[in-house]
Amino acid sequence: RFSLLLLNLEEYYFEQHTANHIINKGCRDERKFRGSLKICSKSIIFEPDDNNEPIIKIPLRDCVSIKAPEDNEANNLFTRDTSGGISVVCNQAFLIKERNIIAPYKTVRGKTEHLFQLDVAGKLGDVVQTLHQLYRASCLDKMGDQAAMITAILQSRLARTSFDKNRFQSISETLHMECKAEMVTPLVTNPGHVCVTDANLYFQPLNGYPKPVVQITLQNVRRIYKRRHGLMPLGLEVFCTENDLCSDIYLKFYNYQDRDELYFLIATYIENHVTEHTAESYMLQWQRGHLSNYQYLLHLNNLADRSCNDLSQYPVFPWIIADYSSSVLDLTKPETFRDLSKPIGALNKERLDRLLTRYQEMPEPKFMYGSHYSSPGYVLFYLVRVAPEYMLCLQNGKFDHADRMFNSLAETWKNCLDGATDFKELIPEFYENDSSFLVNSLKLDLGKRQGGKMVEDVELPPWASGPDDFLQKSREALESQYVSEHLHEWIDIIFGYKQKGSEAVAAQNVFHPLTYEGGVDLNSIMDPNEKVALLTQILEFGQTPKQLFTIPHPQRIMPKLKSLSRTSSRSISITESPVSSNEESFEDLTEESITLAWNNIAKLKLDEQYKIHKEAITGIAVTCSGSSVLTTSQDSTLKMFSKESKTIQRSVSFSNMALSSCLILPGDTTVISSSWDNHIYFYSIAFGRQQDILMGHDDAVSKICWRDGRLYSASWDSTVKVWHCVPGEATSNKKHHFDLLAELEHDVSVNTIDLNAANTMLASGTKEGTISVWDVATATVAFFVAASFAFLFCTDSRHLLSAGEDCAFKVIDVQTGMLISSVTAAEPQRCFKWNGNTILSGSQSGELLIWDLLGGKVLERIKGHTGAVTSLWMNEQCTSIITGGEDKQIMFWKLQY
Repeated sequence: RFSLLLLNLEEYYFEQHTANHIINKGCRDERKFRGSLKICSKSIIFEPDDNNEPIIKIPLRDCVSIKAPEDNEANNLFTRDTSGGISVVCNQAFLIKERNIIAPYKTVRGKTEHLFQLDVAGKLGDVVQTLHQLYRASCLDKMGDQAAMITAILQSRLARTSFDKNRFQSISETLHMECKAEMVTPLVTNPGHVCVTDANLYFQPLNGYPKPVVQITLQNVRRIYKRRHGLMPLGLEVFCTENDLCSDIYLKFYNYQDRDELYFLIATYIENHVTEHTAESYMLQWQRGHLSNYQYLLHLNNLADRSCNDLSQYPVFPWIIADYSSSVLDLTKPETFRDLSKPIGALNKERLDRLLTRYQEMPEPKFMYGSHYSSPGYVLFYLVRVAPEYMLCLQNGKFDHADRMFNSLAETWKNCLDGATDFKELIPEFYENDSSFLVNSLKLDLGKRQGGKMVEDVELPPWASGPDDFLQKSREALESQYVSEHLHEWIDIIFGYKQKGSEAVAAQNVFHPLTYEGGVDLNSIMDPNEKVALLTQILEFGQTPKQLFTIPHPQRIMPKLKSLSRTSSRSISITESPVSSNEESFEDLTEESITLAWNNIAKLKLDEQYKIHKEAITGIAVTCSGSSVLTTSQDSTLKMFSKESKTIQRSVSFSNMALSSCLILPGDTTVISSSWDNHIYFYSIAFGRQQDILMGHDDAVSKICWRDGRLYSASWDSTVKVWHCVPGEATSNKKHHFDLLAELEHDVSVNTIDLNAANTMLASGTKEGTISVWDVATATVAFFVAASFAFLFCTDSRHLLSAGEDCAFKVIDVQTGMLISSVTAAEPQRCFKWNGNTILSGSQSGELLIWDLLGGKVLERIKGHTGAVTSLWMNEQCTSIITGGEDKQIMFWKLQY
């Protein structure tokens, strides 16, 4: 029945002794109970073996005297039954769990003597000495002085003990590190010793509670996070699962060096087994539909220092549903949902106006909301029915007033909208499978409301048939299309760029300065009493999550369904053009076959190879029928190779300068080649002759693209030019007609370009490695990214993948310019294709590599060219691949599945 929750906040449990508790010694109504005596830093607790008897808690500050019998009395034959006895006289004691029922503590006032008779009389002196020390600490006037003295006693105990190496799982284990730490659970911490070996992480509590040793096998560790605990960078949390809410162990260290060393040891061990995920990598998985909204929020909470073991930093989830009165929940109506672009405090305009008036009149430091959206009190408000002992611990042995309990969903939501000081969000439990927190299954006496009604189960909205149905519908709402389209707006407020500074002011999202990370430097406060008071205030008030994003969070990529949009939201509505069912099914089949091809891309096999050029290959284009392959090279030639006859059908040289790229115009009649001689050449396949020359640049043309009658050319003259092109007629010698539509100026040479599928964005890469993303319609730069020599838009037009000299693949969100994922290779990757999840790349060494972008690892290495892979072509179905290399060869690859 004993738990650390019976202790006060910031109290330690030191030791226990088997003992008898004697009340009214020597009187007719003398009573004796067998049990366990617990020595704690601020109290004495006796737990009787008989479950019907109450646990007795005696605060040390309420003690009048603590003493043992005099030596001569202990040696007296007639008083031998008092040997090993400790007499405690107190003015107040608490009775807890009488008849083993969880209920508010009963207070017994008046002077009472309790006699505790230890089984091991030899320990009597040490126990009394410890109690005297702790009693002196509890009698100090100031909280800071009390804390300092108790900390000194604790550290002395830890220094006299060490980890018991007999607890190792194997005698062959090698010790890497041992230090002092505390195991953190909600509201309490438990001091002891941490030990790391080459196979396991161990924690041995000083008091042996709840078990002699906690052991984590390093091989099972999946995630590890550094934590801010009590505003200090001293925490470490270890997870052996990928998606669970709760961790396997949370440790708090006494200095950050120990914490960082342990983190390094475990991280070094697991880095070969597990990919460390960043907020950006999770964002990419979420955007592409690999993570649900629930999973993504869980990961963001973890990365932002939120933990189930720390109620002042408990994971925060949003209110989603705004309708608690209808009989049917309609998830197709935007009115069903809360506006996710605003914090809770800004949802009610009348209340917000009052708060803003007060804010304007307030002296610095200003804040709009006097309470937070997440705090220990709010967490336990929701969980009191399953965690009553936590509520009793937090509130000094009392439940909250019955009318202030979590009685009804509708009432709670209304209060969050209208209440003068109620701005709380939800907790993850509202979107999970366990509905027990909504039901008073423990039959707790939580009090009687004003109308005389007892507090029982939570009253659910009419649209929920029961607690499980309520959670099911809440989950459906969280994963609904409306929420998927707008969740990024809430993330901006809680974890993102609207959390702090001027953006927070504009978003009406300003809380008390002490709630923010870095809002106060505890190390700079010299007065221990001020420090303890401030820390207590912050922990009880609640803390804002660590800021994860400093620019707008990208929206989720939604399937082609009509979007739901509030007029107040600035989301992009994704609609699909009407298509016939036949067209739709054909598209679905094509999509399926492409997905199948990418899923089997690691089964790529070399089919044929030919050495057709005298220098490195620079470009590859293939006719629609697939029968002819056109290639350009640094040897200045354009060649047409027949796959059927395996011979070169054409070899053309326009000048003595290298050709840099080539493409075939629709209809397969004309090839365009770009050259280092500043020109772009049009060649008629049908008539076998040069058809036209575009002299549009002042330096080498490095790359060309063709889309919808427009030619895009990049050049070392620091420009990208957009041309409208009216094709000529080879039969009548009519030349092509070119109109310059736009000129995109750069500071240095442009090496490469790519367009998104919608032809609305153009990315250009310079020789210095900077990528500029341009709005094609306005010819203006949307943003810059430092990167690379190769990049490609994804088919979803939302992401850009780049590869550079730094050997890293980087995924950039083109709406916000945010770098959302980075994977490092062992060598530069010169060219690639990707589908958003998997990359096929050609490396500097000539290998083809298959990458799992979301997992951040190489799945397959395929031997290819003897020099760098310089060009890579893939057909629309993604089943046929052609590569060109520095070894002057072209290689034909096929998928074998």
